Amino acid sequence: MTAQIIDGSAISKTIIEELKQEVARLKEDHGVVPCLVTILVGNDSASQVYVRSKIKMCNYLGILSKQIDLPEETSEEELLKVIKQLNVDPSIHGILVQVPLPKHIKENKVLFAIDPDKDVDGFHPTNVGRMVIGEPVFLPCTPHGVQVLLQRSNIETKGAHVVVVGRSNIVGKPVANIMVQKALGANATVTICHSATKDIASITRQADILIVAMGKPKYITADMVKDGVVVIDVGVNQIGISPAGKRILCGDVDFENVKEKASYITPVPGGVGPMTIAMLMDNTVRSAKIKYNLD
Repeated sequence: MTAQIIDGSAISKTIIEELKQEVARLKEDHGVVPCLVTILVGNDSASQVYVRSKIKMCNYLGILSKQIDLPEETSEEELLKVIKQLNVDPSIHGILVQVPLPKHIKENKVLFAIDPDKDVDGFHPTNVGRMVIGEPVFLPCTPHGVQVLLQRSNIETKGAHVVVVGRSNIVGKPVANIMVQKALGANATVTICHSATKDIASITRQADILIVAMGKPKYITADMVKDGVVVIDVGVNQIGISPAGKRILCGDVDFENVKEKASYITPVPGGVGPMTIAMLMDNTVRSAKIKYNLD
């Protein structure tokens, strides 16, 4: 058996084209243009790349994009003041603070200051609470991307045993909460494994769907999965530099060997990664529609 590849790049492109049509419809029928503001503090090169990619996507979709660049020495108080102003601006539907922030700024304090109704990253405690009780406004982008990959690949989740490897607030915990909900694309039995789990392989071998976000290169090996498993690899690890100077990446799963046992598997890159920005754009459009009570 060789696994069918779940092409996150192709699926995300389909979603982006659907969103582009929706943005055009909102503008033409209702005069509504979704607006996303990104805040970048400091000169972190990776953060600059991420922000540019988000702005480029907004421009492609017809979403109004505003970027606020603040110097590294910006105080926490000054940043919070900027967020407060954006919270009360009715023309803005999404606020995204690019992390990591400079060390003198408390990340959670800043993220929690964003109006939950403009928190298109889905990290605010109010939105996390809504997710847990099954009444979400915005789901966190990467975990939601995992769910959408499964749905768009016609993989049945109802009654499946989903094993999540990793317990971060960014991926592990939210994806477990999403998959356990009594809803379409979920309704699974969920087990969470982490660094303190004893005999982790005995649990991962039980998985019908294995979602891995451990942050360890090629951590999941072929002997840790059962035949026919669906594998979603969220990990992105740099393991070298090519002669051309490009980063060599791998996931948390030993792709070449595990794909010979799995029924479906995501590659790295090109699997979960492209879905994250697609879900961010989806949340931004959703925010604008909610504000104006539009379907």
